Amino acid sequence: MEKISSSPKIPEPKGGHKDRSHWLYIGVIIAVIAGIIFGLVAPDAAKGFKVLGTAFVHLIVMMIPAVIFCTIVLGIGSVRAAATVGKAGGLALAYFITMSTFALAVGLVVGNLIQPGSGLNIEASRGAADSLVAKNAAESHGTIDFLLGIIPTTIFSSFTSGNILQVLFVALLTGFAVQSMGKRGEPILGAIAHLQRLSFKILNMILWLAPIGAFGAIAGVVGQTGIESVKQMAILMVAFYITCFLFVFVVLGLILKIFAGFNIFKLVKYLAREFLLIVATSSSESALPNLMRKMEHVGVDKSTVGIVVPTGYSFNLDGTAIYLTMASIFIADAMNKPMDMGEQIALLLFMIIASKGAAGVTGGGLAALTAGLQSHRPELLDGVGIIVGIDRFMSEARALTNFSGNAVATLLVGKWTHTVDRQRVYDVLDGKIPYEEMPDDTHVDMHNPTVSNDPAGQLQPTPQVDIDKYSH
Repeated sequence: MEKISSSPKIPEPKGGHKDRSHWLYIGVIIAVIAGIIFGLVAPDAAKGFKVLGTAFVHLIVMMIPAVIFCTIVLGIGSVRAAATVGKAGGLALAYFITMSTFALAVGLVVGNLIQPGSGLNIEASRGAADSLVAKNAAESHGTIDFLLGIIPTTIFSSFTSGNILQVLFVALLTGFAVQSMGKRGEPILGAIAHLQRLSFKILNMILWLAPIGAFGAIAGVVGQTGIESVKQMAILMVAFYITCFLFVFVVLGLILKIFAGFNIFKLVKYLAREFLLIVATSSSESALPNLMRKMEHVGVDKSTVGIVVPTGYSFNLDGTAIYLTMASIFIADAMNKPMDMGEQIALLLFMIIASKGAAGVTGGGLAALTAGLQSHRPELLDGVGIIVGIDRFMSEARALTNFSGNAVATLLVGKWTHTVDRQRVYDVLDGKIPYEEMPDDTHVDMHNPTVSNDPAGQLQPTPQVDIDKYSH
């Protein structure tokens, strides 16, 4: 009798994976230009197309609970894995949290100084945000009621309530509970890791609709405000790029020079090929394998590189942090609903947690931005459609800043743990010991924050769910 399989088999896709993200980038550029022209030529008709941008934002909002839950639960597991490695892991985590918080603060300062979007007076379309606003209005604004509102009626109701803080609360409880289970919790973390991959896959599918959403959002905004909106979006992009440039070469440069004695300009020159790769792909994940190899070549011990670099891709998000706060302020100002300092600080604290895991994931920054606004100022949700049109133009600066921050962090932790050959660093950065390229036959998953090395010296990802690997 023929045995019937209890689980259906899903055929593997034929052929290798091809990166087609450049087509999405080109599509967004064309859509933005077309939206601007349409908004200027036929403003009355263009206003009706704003619904396309609103629909795109609603699709992003749909994925927020799953993305936040999986990212936070897996993030807690990776914190334990990194911290138990010892001094390198502890120093790296402390540095990452400090720098990403500082970057968020930098974004708030710059956003309040330039006040991007001021004077646009963009009206919010009626959409999903309306129900959230009405729900929040019906609740008391007292501190006690606010705290009680974070506790969901049931664990599962947090995913349907529209309250992201409830999802965050459940995710934190789940993460620490699974963590305390030790090896018995590994299957649970493995299942959540698969759910995270599914969530980001769906999110990536949604992002292919970005040209349509960008066209509708830009056309609607330009049709309502005229050429002024184009000027304000250009100001935001230029200000963001300048802020990221100064953050890398001034802030990170001074930290690297003062605490390690190395030159940021020589380091950037050494990593020039990786910077070009990031510009081409708009993702810092594409350069992760080469960064690890080059950090080892420059003189940092393999064990330090294996902990600091992959963990930094989830926790050291300087560029993303700056983007989140500047974009939030832009949306609030553009909709003539500015945030007071208390709301900005509350948003900053939320972003510190919600932004973890956004680096290297297409759409991760946009998802974190949407989650932050949904939890603190849901009436601003429809304003995310304005950012959709220019988000891709700012992704390179985000990725380059994140990448630079991780390179600097590796040298700093190596210096603090005495696991770096300082003389070799000077010789490599001065060009005396050139780096020899090797075939890129390995891939390191940014969602696996710990990396080991086999006897042959090849980088191999260590499964993230092995949370007790380093506890002995």
